[in-house]
Amino acid sequence: MVVRSEKRWTMVEAPPETADAIAAEFGFSRAMARALVARGLTDPAEIEKFLQPRLADLTDPFALPGMDKAVDLILQHVEQGSSILVYGDYDVDGVTATALMIQVLSELGAIAAPFLPHRIEDGYGLGVETLNCCVEVFRPNLIITVDCGTSSVEAVREAARLGIDVVVTDHHEPAAEGVAEACAIVNPKLGNCPEDIRMLAGVGVAFKVCHGLVKAARQRKLEAAEKLDLKTYMELVAVGTVADIVPLLKENRILVYHGLMLLNKTKSVGLRTLIEAAGITGPVDTYHIGFMIGPRINAAGRLGNADAALELVMTEQEPRAKILAQQLDDASRKRQEIEDRIVGEACADLDARFDADKDFGLVVAHPHWHAGVIGIVASRIASRYNRPVVVIGMDDDGVGRGSCRSVPGFDLLSHLQQCSPMLRRYGGHAMAAGLEVDQARIPEFAARFNEVCAASLSQVDQRRQLMVDAWIAPSDIGDPLYHDQNRLRPFGHSNPLPVWAIRNVTPLFPARVIGGKHLKLIFSLGGKQREAIGFGMGEREVPDGPLDIAFNLILNRFNGQEYLQLHLQDFRPAQTKD
Repeated sequence: MVVRSEKRWTMVEAPPETADAIAAEFGFSRAMARALVARGLTDPAEIEKFLQPRLADLTDPFALPGMDKAVDLILQHVEQGSSILVYGDYDVDGVTATALMIQVLSELGAIAAPFLPHRIEDGYGLGVETLNCCVEVFRPNLIITVDCGTSSVEAVREAARLGIDVVVTDHHEPAAEGVAEACAIVNPKLGNCPEDIRMLAGVGVAFKVCHGLVKAARQRKLEAAEKLDLKTYMELVAVGTVADIVPLLKENRILVYHGLMLLNKTKSVGLRTLIEAAGITGPVDTYHIGFMIGPRINAAGRLGNADAALELVMTEQEPRAKILAQQLDDASRKRQEIEDRIVGEACADLDARFDADKDFGLVVAHPHWHAGVIGIVASRIASRYNRPVVVIGMDDDGVGRGSCRSVPGFDLLSHLQQCSPMLRRYGGHAMAAGLEVDQARIPEFAARFNEVCAASLSQVDQRRQLMVDAWIAPSDIGDPLYHDQNRLRPFGHSNPLPVWAIRNVTPLFPARVIGGKHLKLIFSLGGKQREAIGFGMGEREVPDGPLDIAFNLILNRFNGQEYLQLHLQDFRPAQTKD
């Protein structure tokens, strides 16, 4: 049986005078002002930038190290009529970055073709074998990588031997094998890069390169550049950025904010068809990208080849778009079935042996788990157990390929480094990574991974943390608070939907379980009956007496009606203090 830790409610206290000043200046309620302070927003100028993200505040693309060399080389090849290959990745970030780069290069008059690797056959990044296949098919003079390439040391060396220039655009930390010696590398994780752009997604880096290309091309009086409106591609940037779960702050916030506005009036046949296929009827926001649009784009690449996803986001042929959207929808359903099966098998394994006092880094492996979905599986397991997790699928060649997911505050990549003698290769970010390990060494790796995780986590409160934005009164629940919080959109990583908390409220009726697994409670708040839904909380026991509740405030649309609903994040017996 899984031992689920109780959540630890925490909140950053806001000085009353600071919150009052913000409320007065920006017309917020005191509750919303306290939430802003809790998020580190106290300076009026910074708050103004946050509430009204402006394209004018985007960082100059040439602030990125390597941009000058990359832009000059790419434009040389464009002007020479060279064959250019854009080498991407099979996830949403890579697909949107590839589409963006291809379309901008084409508008500039380049001869450019895309290539997305097959997840199983080619793997992540630019490999030597895949490079040689691409050279045979495309005969490129220049290869531009998007969302990959930083650590493709051998492949870039092989390209140089063949007389092919390589420009790397990427956002990943360099792996143990080092940094590729490309003609130019644009990666905000390398060099002295401004903080505002260090957290760009791969598509964000590609956008900065495209911005640099357009600026430089206009300086060179290229007619095509004068007609090119880069803003029309920001919807692709928004989709890739949100799906890659990078912080939606600073540069990313600006890009997503404006990209969403374009996405909601998109002229792209492919994107519009995808939105319709996903069943989205209202305004498209980050939730729809994260849970409905992104998974469909991802589905093809997770199960093998992402070409259908790339074609869909680029096509202007409606009949073809509908066929492709259906293909992705079918692939998404198949992916979900595979994912649910693997999650069930992995949790059955872990439930039988999990010890909350001894297990701090979890490793689970199976010879037949599909490599394309184990990343999602790892995310779900990390959330369930509140532990760093490595999920490994094994091929017939005796090599295990793993996806790793972390928990807030735990640097996964640095801890994998301490396990490097047991690994064939690894790389990624603080929160997500990938690795390869010989099947025979998995038990040794699992023991070492738990050991290094325990060294960091054993003295830490293992209860899952719930960040509360502000304690509010029952009378605060209403349209004004809902409209206040919407001024913080777009929500996402590092800018989540606010969590509000109310003390000492008693349900009007006994709790009900709906849909087989969800909890429904009714409270009287501010003189109105309010519905509270705890998704996935159907098995939780509701204690007698008054409760403290923590929740998101949601506008629920059902049967043509709209009403405010509380989405419970947690509840507990009422306490006089935290």
